[in-house]
Amino acid sequence: MRVLFLQPNYPPEMQDYTRGLAEVGAEVYGIGDTPPQALAPKVKAALKAYLQVPRIMDEDDVIARASNWLRGQEIDHVFSNWEPLVILAARMRERWGIPGMSVDVVRGFRDKDLMKARVRAAGLRTPRSRRARTKSEVWAARDEIGYPMIVKPIAGAGSADTYRVDSDAELEKVLALTAHLPEVNCEEYIDGEEFTYDTICIDGRPVYENCAQYLPKPLEARSQEWISPVVITVRDMNQPHIRKGVELGRAVLRALGMGDGFTHMEWFYNRKGEAVFGEIACRPGGAHLVDQMNFTSDIDLFREWARVVCWRRFEADATRKYNVGIIFKRAKGRGRITRIEGLEEWKRRWGPWVVVDALLRPGQVRRDWRQTLLSDGFLICRHPDWNLAKEMCFDAAIRITMYAE
Repeated sequence: MRVLFLQPNYPPEMQDYTRGLAEVGAEVYGIGDTPPQALAPKVKAALKAYLQVPRIMDEDDVIARASNWLRGQEIDHVFSNWEPLVILAARMRERWGIPGMSVDVVRGFRDKDLMKARVRAAGLRTPRSRRARTKSEVWAARDEIGYPMIVKPIAGAGSADTYRVDSDAELEKVLALTAHLPEVNCEEYIDGEEFTYDTICIDGRPVYENCAQYLPKPLEARSQEWISPVVITVRDMNQPHIRKGVELGRAVLRALGMGDGFTHMEWFYNRKGEAVFGEIACRPGGAHLVDQMNFTSDIDLFREWARVVCWRRFEADATRKYNVGIIFKRAKGRGRITRIEGLEEWKRRWGPWVVVDALLRPGQVRRDWRQTLLSDGFLICRHPDWNLAKEMCFDAAIRITMYAE
């Protein structure tokens, strides 16, 4: 089994997918823009061969270089688990006649307007939306959708360049902030709780499922620096409102023609009790969501994903044991971290339920919270009881304070 995996070293979580591929017996060929000498040790150990390219986003150049590099060798699969490269992986499969999702199918997971059109055509509840390439088209979308309205990239990831707009004056400002984007998606704002629906699929059929709740919603967390964003995986997937999201997610997978691999969907549970589709990607969630899912069941989904895409088998016991929360912290001030207050007390209070402490330490430079959800580090905790898991997370969000100067 020979697998070509794109960008095996970056973002850092790709290193564990590379490891997983090798652990299930794949011969792994990597292509990326990281210099060979800078590859992480576990990536070097997992790779059969590696090609460095000058510009990983230059799809035509990467395909040409890869074709020359692999001439005379048979490749069974081409994968990418990083959002910007999923179309490139599909183009390579089509170019070389390798099985897997086509460019058209993958584009349905990448282009947010096309995505919603296909989901809507299947009779599923989606926000009203419209593609806009010019300012006049954005204003026309405003007339059609009304306020509040969301403006975001057609093919973005996470909540980057995503804005809620409540007035004409705010829309004028957002038009300036998004002027660098060739096109945007304007959509109805859904008032409700926001969740994920995550899967690993074989032929579009989930063999693993997860839901997690955002507290608060990502758009709010990206708008206020003082917020410590929290995400908690849901242990009990049989709750009525969670079941609605799961049923919606399965229908979305069918509507979009999902094949094998990870998916990451966001959905809303609104005040009417409806599960409303948000968006979906044919790759895993970022910001350590897969680590949270691993802690939920004490499994290794990096390896199980690899087993699924290589051998079409899922072998782990995915019994859900815990609600697992991650808390992202943002320091007060600018410059280097100087001190952390409340951390040790929090650890003593919750003891064995704390599983990861990855906060920056004094002397390390603050990160730009607008550019990364990871902010100035994170904590992971877990508990079988939802209310206690949530209490732990908010205890960390409120009582732990990081300072920088």
